[in-house]
Formats: sequence, structure tokens, C-alpha cells
Amino acid sequence: MIIKRKGARYPSRAGARIAGLMMGEALLKDLDVVGCCIESSMQADIKSGQSYRLEIIPEAESKVGTFEIRAESRWVRPGEYFCEMGFMITASPKGREFMRYVEYLAWRGSLAARNGVPAAEAPPA
Repeated sequence: MIIKRKGARYPSRAGARIAGLMMGEALLKDLDVVGCCIESSMQADIKSGQSYRLEIIPEAESKVGTFEIRAESRWVRPGEYFCEMGFMITASPKGREFMRYVEYLAWRGSLAARNGVPAAEAPPA
């Protein structure tokens, strides 16, 4: 699968929940203002094209509170021990928290780039 994006996605360490669907652990792998990828330790019954309510629990270092986004499922990639899901963000009721977190991830990524460290491996700020 080739994914064409106009902007950069920022690696994340946030927790995630999909309202009414998942009970296991899930991780927000990456995020930008138009989309995100979630990885779950459990398979989820995600239907492509359907809208979902995602709860994002940022890492404490970000100093950003938990927020919710509404997103449309674009793809699901099941694995043997995990499931990856791609979403297009359609709304964020707490837009300020969402944007603060995106800005934090961009800032952390720029620090990592200046230090020659991949953003996904950058230590928390």
C-alpha cells in the first residue's frame, strides 16, 4: 500500500481508545492535522469509511490533556499480534488540546532532527 501525504506525520507515544470498540491497549503511532495511525494489541472490527470517536491520551511530558477526535476509518492492516488502523480526522471538539499536541510532536521532531536522532526514537522533552 502506497500512502501519499502532503504533510509530515509526527511519531507519537500517546495512548488511544476507540469508543465502544476496543478494550485492549492501543497506541497512537503517528498524527498530523488531517490523519493518524493507531496500533492495537487486539483486532478491532473497524469498517472502512465509517466514523469513530477516538480518545487520545498524550504522554505526560507533553503537558497536554486527554482529548477526543472524530475520524473516518481509511484502512485496516491486521497483523498476527496487532492491528494497525489509519484514520482521516473529521473533527476535534477540543481543538485547542489537539493542536497543542500536534505542535508538541512537531517541536519534539525538530529537536530530534537537529540532534540527528529519528523522531520516533527521540527522548521525551
